[in-house]
Amino acid sequence: MSTVATTQIKLTPERSRPTVRARLQDALPKIVLAPSFAITIVFVYGFILWTIYLSFTNSKTFPSYVITGSRAYQRLWGWTFDTDPPSSWYTSITNMGIFGFLYILICLALGLFLAILLDQKIRGEGVLRPIYLYPMALSFIVTGVAWKWFLDPGLGLEQTLHQWGWTSFHFDWIKNKDFVIYTVVIAGVWQASGFIMAMFLAGLRGIDGEIMKAAQIDGATTFQLYRRIVIPLLRPIFLSAFIVLAHLAIKSYDLVVALTSGGPGGSAWLPSNFMYEYTFKRNEMAVGSASAVIMLMTIVAIIVPYLYSELREKPR
Repeated sequence: MSTVATTQIKLTPERSRPTVRARLQDALPKIVLAPSFAITIVFVYGFILWTIYLSFTNSKTFPSYVITGSRAYQRLWGWTFDTDPPSSWYTSITNMGIFGFLYILICLALGLFLAILLDQKIRGEGVLRPIYLYPMALSFIVTGVAWKWFLDPGLGLEQTLHQWGWTSFHFDWIKNKDFVIYTVVIAGVWQASGFIMAMFLAGLRGIDGEIMKAAQIDGATTFQLYRRIVIPLLRPIFLSAFIVLAHLAIKSYDLVVALTSGGPGGSAWLPSNFMYEYTFKRNEMAVGSASAVIMLMTIVAIIVPYLYSELREKPR
C-alpha cells in the first residue's frame, strides 16, 4: 500500500490594479481644487510678492523694475517724523491709532455688554439678535452713506433737532477736521458690535452651568461671578474678536470714502486711503507699495502670534 504525499499550495490573490475610474475618483478632488488653488497662489500671494518688489523700485505712474533700495520706506519715515506741518502719512497712521484703539475697545465692551443682556433669557431674544446682527450684513459703502446722511448738519440729526426747536444743538464732527475720524469710529462700531455680540453670546452659552451654580452657592456676587469666572473663560473669544476687529480696522477703506470722502483736507485718511491715493492718483507707485507692505506687516504681526497660539501642540 503506497501513500502519496500531497502538498497544499496556498495561492495568494494578486492585488488588482486600480481601474481608470477609481483613479479618476481619487484625483477628482485635486482636479476641482487645482484651479482655485492656482488662482489664489497667483493673484494673492503672487501680487503680494510683486507689491513688495515694487516698494524697492522707483515706480511712478507705471511699474519700474529698477531696484533703488529702501528709498520709498525712507520717504515714509521722513514724512512721519521730520515734516512740519504733519504729512498725510503721519495723519494716516495717527488716525489709524485713534480709530483702531477706539473701534476695538468699544466693540469689545459693547458686544460683551449686549451678549450678557441677551444671555439673561429675556423675552424677545429671537427678535433682538437679528436686529443687532443686521448691520454686519451691510457693506461698508452702505453704512458710510447712511451715516453720512445722518451726521450731515444740513440733512440729518442736527437739522432734525433744529426743526423740532432745539436750535442751540450743533454736531458738525463730519465737517470738522479735528473730529471727523470719530465719526468713522461711530459708524464702524455700529456695524461690527452686533457680530462681536454674537461671538460673546456663543461663548456664554458654552460655559458649564454647574460652575456658575457652584460659585453662587459659595456666595459669589454677580459682579464677582463675571469678573472671576465668566470673563476669564471667555479669553479665547476675546482673542478671536480682537483679531477680527484689528483686521477690519487696518484694511478699512470704503467706509472712510463713503462716509467722509477722506475728510476735510484728507484729515480722515487711514493708511489704506493713503496707499490708494499715492498709488493711483499721485503717481507714486513705489511709495504706495511701501505703505501697503507696512499694512501687511502690521496684519502679520497680529495674525502670526494668534495662529501660533492656536496651532502649537498643547503639552500633554
